[in-house]
Amino acid sequence: MKVCNSWLSIRAAAMRRAVFIVAMLVLAGPNASAVDFSHDVVPVLRQHCADCHTGDEAEGGFNFNSRSLALESGVIEAGSADESILVERLVTDDPDMRMPPPDRPGLSASEIRVLIDWIDQGVAWQAGFQFGEAKPELPLRLKSVSLPGPSGDHPIDQLVGRYFQQHEVRWPEAADDSTLLRRTMLDWVGRLPSPQETTDYLADTSPQKHTRLIQRLADDRVGYADHWLTFWNDLLRNDYEGTGFITKGRTQISGWLYQALLENRPYDQMVRQLINPPDDSSAGFINGIKWRGEVSAGQSLPIQFSQSVSQALLGINMKCASCHDSFIDRWTLSDAYSLAAVYADKPLAMYRCDKPIGAVASAAWIYPELGQVDPQADRGARLRRLAGLMTAESNGRFSRTIVNRLWAQLMGRGLIHPTDAMQTPPWDHDLLDYLASDFVRRGYNLQGTLRLITTSRIYRCRTVIDAGSVDDEGDAFVFRGPVAKRLTAEQFVDAIGTITGQTPKKADAPVQRDADRVRASLVKADSLQRSLGRPNRDQIVTSRPSDVTTLEALTLANDPMLAQRLRQGARRLLDQYRGPSADIDAERLIDDVYLTCFARHATSRERQVVLDSLGDQPTDDGWADFLWAVIVQPEFWYVR
Repeated sequence: MKVCNSWLSIRAAAMRRAVFIVAMLVLAGPNASAVDFSHDVVPVLRQHCADCHTGDEAEGGFNFNSRSLALESGVIEAGSADESILVERLVTDDPDMRMPPPDRPGLSASEIRVLIDWIDQGVAWQAGFQFGEAKPELPLRLKSVSLPGPSGDHPIDQLVGRYFQQHEVRWPEAADDSTLLRRTMLDWVGRLPSPQETTDYLADTSPQKHTRLIQRLADDRVGYADHWLTFWNDLLRNDYEGTGFITKGRTQISGWLYQALLENRPYDQMVRQLINPPDDSSAGFINGIKWRGEVSAGQSLPIQFSQSVSQALLGINMKCASCHDSFIDRWTLSDAYSLAAVYADKPLAMYRCDKPIGAVASAAWIYPELGQVDPQADRGARLRRLAGLMTAESNGRFSRTIVNRLWAQLMGRGLIHPTDAMQTPPWDHDLLDYLASDFVRRGYNLQGTLRLITTSRIYRCRTVIDAGSVDDEGDAFVFRGPVAKRLTAEQFVDAIGTITGQTPKKADAPVQRDADRVRASLVKADSLQRSLGRPNRDQIVTSRPSDVTTLEALTLANDPMLAQRLRQGARRLLDQYRGPSADIDAERLIDDVYLTCFARHATSRERQVVLDSLGDQPTDDGWADFLWAVIVQPEFWYVR
């Protein structure tokens, strides 16, 4: 997207920021707190409505086995409870119209409020959830996948090509060199290309240049570790400050994790060291957070272990089952507590909704068909056994979960979506199992899977606008190509550092690395990063928000830290591009900023617009405004 005249002609900072805030607020929409579908909505519908409107029952033509069926009935208008017949039937005084019928208890005011808020907020739905008969999960063992051909094509493209034929989808066009260079560098090492890197890549006419680029990035172990540390910190709930650190109720695994990334340690080995730590360096993951004061049963360390291992490593939501039998899948209270008992160092009393049920959990693995944990063994033996069962080649759930997460990181959406709903059917079972089998065959090589995906034709395609539904059931989605991704908070801050030269002086993470520049993933989160979506990591985070928020709009327009960095960066650039006669080579400066930020040259029109906006005697603040106008462009914000 080109820098347009309407942005760069705004000279007054206040006016510029006001316009930006208005635009971002329009994009962001209301910022109400969301109703929890699983915990708030499902119990109400199941108690009062399911007998007559789920399964094979559709009284009055209304069946809500799935979200699509509920909306197709015309009884619910997503986003407008006032126009929804369902709400009208719930609140009417007419006994012939009221639902449930008068011979059954009506909904309470609080229950009706839940449904009204749920409808007003768009009828959010847990992907893959159905009130009727649940879809069967994928078999634990990976299936053997035969590639359909043509034999000379990349294996991923053979499977995607067959999928496109079956769904009558045309291959998306190839991404241009600038887009592909920027995407690949941000995906592999999380940074923007330098002007020289961009110039060299654009000038290279070799058909192998993208493959060589991937090899060069894979060899940059420090850049790879710096960037992917963000993903793994989110997934493993690791940070450098926050809840639990002051009271010593939490420890970080940063040094162990960073070293594992540097050496591309096999994933199965990493997980065995996480579940059964050989020393304290990797013990922080299973030990969780020892909260201060009184806590609920679901916050105890054994239950945290059950939830964390399930979510991070298997894509299972065990939080519901930690309180009661899950509303959204097959996991039960007994499953959650049995897994928790593997970790517990004393008998573990069971609680349902924080009330004791008079039972003690017995340690057990949730997939007994793969083997079992001896509940009579000591804690160390139980953890060793669990680590082996988790990483066994026969546990396809384990390998599928991580390759699905990697695909989502690179392609913008997982083969199973969300990535923590691994009971949901993938949009292509063969592709998922091929990736998982290849991952196992390569010795659980994380970089091997990244290389496999990024060398495919489909990865090199342009991103698609119509990505399909992300809120409806999994079977409603049709894959059409990669989806544009937002820069993470860490990538944004690193990009600002690349442009301005303003980078952190010292890492907060206790890691050993051979590099001068400190990346944002290695420092504690500041207000800028938090406002741009970096989580506190008190909980496991497997995906970050993709929508623009009001806070982000206000931060980009008014954050003094960002403004200071841009001013200092502008002065640095002016010194760098000042000639012997003290004149600024403005056109080269502008072009190099574009080469860095967008991996392309500025067009003649863009250069002229910037020069006209700056005037005959541009000030430092004028150049800072130019940098600001660049970094708020969608072309900068998104990995396309």
